[in-house]
Amino acid sequence: MKITVFGATGGTGLELLRQGLERAHDVTAVVRNADRLPAGLRDRLDVIEADIMNPAAIAPAVKGRDAVLSAMGSRERGPTTVQAGSITSILAAMRQEGARRLLMVSASGLAADAGDGLFTRYVLKPLIIQRVFRHSYADLARAEGLLRASDADWTIVRPARLTDDGLTGSYRTARDLSVRGGLRTTRADVAHCMLELIGDRTSVGHVVSVAT
Repeated sequence: MKITVFGATGGTGLELLRQGLERAHDVTAVVRNADRLPAGLRDRLDVIEADIMNPAAIAPAVKGRDAVLSAMGSRERGPTTVQAGSITSILAAMRQEGARRLLMVSASGLAADAGDGLFTRYVLKPLIIQRVFRHSYADLARAEGLLRASDADWTIVRPARLTDDGLTGSYRTARDLSVRGGLRTTRADVAHCMLELIGDRTSVGHVVSVAT
């Protein structure tokens, strides 16, 4: 399978690269600076250095791909447009090249719903998490809206708080709902879940929450 990963030098992005290679996929990493990729990975990948906000620059990276995976993120605590801007550009490049399948990492804290316990639904998420991360969540919400309005075969993946504890393989998922009691997700489990979802046509047009 041919896949392209955006946000490839972040924690989840690196896991997507590693696990994609372990599955014998043909993996392309789109980065600003290839030197930020570990040497052991860099030599096994197709690497494209490009500005993700420029659709023309990233179009070669999505051409002929079976799936495009966005693990973009922002470390800014203030207002940001990284998520919405990158998804806008990726969608434009995919339309140009006729690519269809797109999976994006979002965040479970973005939505408080019936899948959550009462404390999480009415206190933890709306009164604490969504206030602390209000700027990045506003950007994520815009990015999700752009995906929903597109004609791409999209899936939004919402992990709980990310950790670097490694692959467990025992994570739980829920479709269009939060995972009950899902307080954290390892980045490796997020990557595993996303790679599993690529070929799952029933996940197209849905949000998949994941928690370790």
